[in-house]
Amino acid sequence: MAHSTNGAERRLVVVESPAKARTIAGYLGDDYIVESSLGHIRDLPSKKTDIPAAKRERYGDPVGVDVNSNFEPLYIVPSGRAKDQVKKLKALLKDADELLLATDEDREGEAIAWHLREELKPKVPVRRMVFHEITRDAITAAVENPRDIDENLVDAQETRRIVDRLYGYQISPVLWRKVTRGLSAGRVQSVATRLVVDRERERMDFTAASYWDLTATLDTGTSDDPSSFDAKLLSVDGARVATGRDFNSHGEIKSSGKVVVLDEERAQALAEALGDASYAVRSVEAKPYTRRPYAPFRTTTLQQEASRKLGYGAARTMQIAQRLYENGYITYMRTDSTTLSDAAIAAARTQVHELYGSTYLPESPRVYSSKVKNAQEAHEAIRPAGDSFRTPAETGLRDEEFRLYELIWMRTIASQMRDAKGETLTVRVNATASSGETVELGASGRTITFYGFLKAYVEGADDPEAELDDREKRLPHLTEEQALTAAGVEAEGHTTKPPARYTEATLVKELEDREIGRPSTYASIIRTILDRGYVFKRGNALVPAWLAFAVVRLLEEHFTRLIDYEFTAKMEDVLDEIATGEADRVRELAQFWHGDDEVEGLKSLADNLGEIDARGVSSFPVGDGIMVRVGRYGPYVEDEDGNRGSVPEDLPPDELTVDKAWELIKAGNGDRELGVNPETGRTVVAKSGRYGPYVTEILPEDAPKRAKAPTASLFKSMDLETITLDDALRLLSLPRTVGTDAEGQEIIAANGRYGPYVKKGSDSRSLSDEESLFTITVEEAEKLFAQPKGRRGARPQAPPLKELGEDPATGGQLVVKDGRFGPYITDGETNVTVPKGSSVEQLTLERAAELIAEKRAKGPAPKKRSKSSRSRS
Repeated sequence: MAHSTNGAERRLVVVESPAKARTIAGYLGDDYIVESSLGHIRDLPSKKTDIPAAKRERYGDPVGVDVNSNFEPLYIVPSGRAKDQVKKLKALLKDADELLLATDEDREGEAIAWHLREELKPKVPVRRMVFHEITRDAITAAVENPRDIDENLVDAQETRRIVDRLYGYQISPVLWRKVTRGLSAGRVQSVATRLVVDRERERMDFTAASYWDLTATLDTGTSDDPSSFDAKLLSVDGARVATGRDFNSHGEIKSSGKVVVLDEERAQALAEALGDASYAVRSVEAKPYTRRPYAPFRTTTLQQEASRKLGYGAARTMQIAQRLYENGYITYMRTDSTTLSDAAIAAARTQVHELYGSTYLPESPRVYSSKVKNAQEAHEAIRPAGDSFRTPAETGLRDEEFRLYELIWMRTIASQMRDAKGETLTVRVNATASSGETVELGASGRTITFYGFLKAYVEGADDPEAELDDREKRLPHLTEEQALTAAGVEAEGHTTKPPARYTEATLVKELEDREIGRPSTYASIIRTILDRGYVFKRGNALVPAWLAFAVVRLLEEHFTRLIDYEFTAKMEDVLDEIATGEADRVRELAQFWHGDDEVEGLKSLADNLGEIDARGVSSFPVGDGIMVRVGRYGPYVEDEDGNRGSVPEDLPPDELTVDKAWELIKAGNGDRELGVNPETGRTVVAKSGRYGPYVTEILPEDAPKRAKAPTASLFKSMDLETITLDDALRLLSLPRTVGTDAEGQEIIAANGRYGPYVKKGSDSRSLSDEESLFTITVEEAEKLFAQPKGRRGARPQAPPLKELGEDPATGGQLVVKDGRFGPYITDGETNVTVPKGSSVEQLTLERAAELIAEKRAKGPAPKKRSKSSRSRS
């Protein structure tokens, strides 16, 4: 057995990330080697060719899982960085006396620890080292109190992985065949997409209703401050005045009681008739107001509040939190618990006393229990790390890390403060209009006499019109029968609004409320549906693309159970039962795959689909005989005569009205017939294509199947609406033979992927502008070839497509540029492609900052090693 030079045992500690390794290494002595696994070291193969040839028959269908032998998975270490890291860990293990697996304390971390043990095959003792924060005390305690790997947690995580593999690899190919290539289905991903689609369906079915009400500004005639207040009209002649909540989604009154709907004419008349009326206070009711502190953050509440307060998406929040955790600033950020340890409560109470005084400190500590089903109470809430908390100013953090730490710190401190106290006042006022109607008006107010925890922290709201907890609305001192006069009476019209689209914060809340998925996965789920093009953002709102409508319809009609909200929630219960040893992994997988007497299994569903009408699942009526269809190159509208028009990718489905559809059909696909090419006799048209505007010739119907029509992209100086036949013929004449050089080599001028260029043999040079393609001479080309060759694809710097503004994290300027693979966002150092389904015009500074922050957090892509360097190593 190997030992260190001082005779002590050597321990190898393995964590997931280099940052975490660096922090932990700082707390351990020379007898510990701390190394990273760089995340997951192995996984199920992604495709058949990744499976060793001898095992393909067993693990090839479905890929990576033997459904005929207890659902045994096949795990592989992917080539490249993971294999190199495994080799490094095995080498380090040779000099170690013990292996400590210090991966995260959730199920995924437990599974990573298990995979490490299985792959490294250590001959020394293996223990599990767990902690919820990276501080010296926590790491010391974890080293002194190791445990064994929890096989039940591993089984639960493995079951989740296998279920997701079976689901995705059985259903995704159906989407490829019946909707379009490149799509994916997922057990929670597809249900999250359905939620967004269902909300848009509600908006599309919504019928607005109009209603009016009155607001009277009433004066007490005293010198009090305030001496006046606004009161809303509540009833007319005993009938309650309708408000927005009295209408259903079809614009109809749904209340069964006596309700009066005021229209503009009656509201204006009543306002005039109440101008000189006598008003009297009918009742004044005062009640004590108490507001308890909010519980400390768990994963989902942190994501929601970071969205409201900081404008961060779920993925960005989790990436920042990951860095804070790995560098020892906060406790573990994937938790569904609101519990605080005794040490954390003591630290919070100490800071309350130091910062706010004993008046704000309750006599006894506050204890919170999670309302989340199956929450792991042994875990802690997200809080500042350590037994004494650093204030935000003491951390030395900057930018987004500072802001998120501050949010967590404030919430934790506030959770151990006294209640906010005050009084709510409800007033009812009677009046008789000059036109004879008797009316009742009402007002409510709130005063806060002791702010308590609100002194430190106030929670945000998803509704921008909602009143926050620290807002006061003071009313004058009023008594019953007190006479009032109207300083003014205003009639106001309203229109009911459709249900609000989900934001990342409200979608996270909805998923959690329905008990779908796990909080730790929500950020990646939302990122996936955005990246897949199922959903795009308008401001903070999540808008489903028509592609999502087609996918959800297919799943609803042919995989009904698998996209059912209740089924998806129950699957989480099953996984929880496996994690506690109450359910058997193999039995649950068999029921999911094969089914039983009550439910049909996934295998049977996928094998017995019958004929799916691909056109039908991708077609949706708009009205007037117009259909919107999801085509290979995007959505389009089509009338009964076959006339078509492209649907802009950033047009929300609920805004595709009949009038808008006719407008799009009238505009068509941008096709313009320019004339006939005199050399070929074929019609030349200008079109708008997937990669921009271009010209082409229409091939005759009897043309060979493999015949390709000549095409050419328009120059940047050209416009689809004004291009002429002569322009098109010039474009179609490219590439152009410029001539031959002194050695007889032919010089060609062409417009390529990276712009205009000249080519001689295998040598090429970029041209400064597209018009040079028609004017450059042999002599001019030779001068270019005589110059040193620049970077491949280099071209003159183009101006930005859009300037977005200052990155809130770094202060750098964010702009959108046109790149070789499409538009991308950059701050000059980090680049990220504009996601599919997001238009440059609709892209906001907030969304751009979120995308660039996510890319920045991932760090630079690992450099590929050359074959020669691999052979030398």
